[in-house]
Amino acid sequence: MVFLFAALSLLIVAIHKNKLTTREGCVQIAKKRPSKGFGMDSDFSTLRQNAGMTIKQCADLLKVAVATAYRYDSGESKPRALELAALRGMAKARPKNKKNASDGWFTFIDLFAGIGGLRRGFETIGGKCVFTCEWDKHAEITYRANFRCDHTFAHDIREVEKDKVPDHDMLLAGFPCQPFSIAGVSKKNALNRPHGFACETQGTLFFELSEIIRLKKPAAFLLENVKNLVSHDKGKTFATIRYVLENELGYKIDFRVIDAKHFVPQHRERIIIVGFRDGDKPDLSKLKLPGVSNGPKLRTILHPEDGSEVPDQIYTVGNSARVADKYTLTENLWKYLQAYAAKHKAQGNGFGFSLVGPDDVARTLSARYYKDGSEILVKQNNKRPRRLTPRECARLMGFDEPTGSDFVINVSDTQAYRQFGNSVAVPVIEAVANFIEPRLRQALSRQSVAA
Repeated sequence: MVFLFAALSLLIVAIHKNKLTTREGCVQIAKKRPSKGFGMDSDFSTLRQNAGMTIKQCADLLKVAVATAYRYDSGESKPRALELAALRGMAKARPKNKKNASDGWFTFIDLFAGIGGLRRGFETIGGKCVFTCEWDKHAEITYRANFRCDHTFAHDIREVEKDKVPDHDMLLAGFPCQPFSIAGVSKKNALNRPHGFACETQGTLFFELSEIIRLKKPAAFLLENVKNLVSHDKGKTFATIRYVLENELGYKIDFRVIDAKHFVPQHRERIIIVGFRDGDKPDLSKLKLPGVSNGPKLRTILHPEDGSEVPDQIYTVGNSARVADKYTLTENLWKYLQAYAAKHKAQGNGFGFSLVGPDDVARTLSARYYKDGSEILVKQNNKRPRRLTPRECARLMGFDEPTGSDFVINVSDTQAYRQFGNSVAVPVIEAVANFIEPRLRQALSRQSVAA
């Protein structure tokens, strides 16, 4: 690895010493072409994604302006041959995700996939993903950077020909939660917009996945959504979902609201719905969860800032790996949040920021975290509080181990915050996957005998 980086450094020096600008010295970049879900693409963009790097990281590596790297990425400008060689070297050197097994003892499809939280959980028990669907192009970038995608990657589930979805043993879906979430419902009410199933753009997407279940008849499924799904519209929404799954599709289902704080230092309640086509009704109440009294605290996922962590020069700086100053709130924003909290406290409301330290458990990380970070502000000595870094968010959601940094984050901070805020807590899904594994093996064994 040391030799590789030394070689790459020599390549970069050669680029700038020799001023290679002739067309003969350049690799011809593929012409701009439509790429479903992305718009325009380039060889540079493909190599960058394979290397798991952001545009800013590429600019730093190649010692060019960020604007130049953006033009390379969009195909507007052609990078030099040695620049592509350097990026190709980084892509080859990138360690492969060991959890991306090429074969598995069961197959699954990943709908409304986000950045792969459900997939990550079920790959741990030996599953193989055979179809992915995710409409957000930025989430797709992160997903592809972390998972092998040697199968169809669809975008808009409404445009998917349901009968052409590959056969699969299990269906996973974290269908859009905003139509049912407390925050989503409040916002839509304020804007006089429909929510729940009345929200045509998101609420009815449940029926798209139910049509796939009807046609493909998987042995089992797992659906994930916000806790408020159970009580939305006085329980009518969830009653409809249960009726469709149990009566129209013929599955035995059970559900349970699980708080992620059993596994990670974050209060995050989500409903998990599990269904099996054959056999007895599953019983999620038997899933044993770790105790919360001695559960993980934020210190396990925060940058220690004491030199014990390898500096990444992205989220941390210096030999001590101190969190970069850009994550500290500006003076104006901090004043605004304090005034906003004081105003609502005087009115008897609970709105305001949440200030936390190493021994605390955080509030729910939301998709709006990029705006002001108010739900989780980290205390700092003699300084204004700061946001979590995207790396800390990856740890908080269980995509990384508490002190790890393996999960590739190759999008902007804004997109990373949105993606982690919309995701599942991976350890919760892993726990459910391990719990239902014996039942799934039995179901598939019965199918095999019957066939």
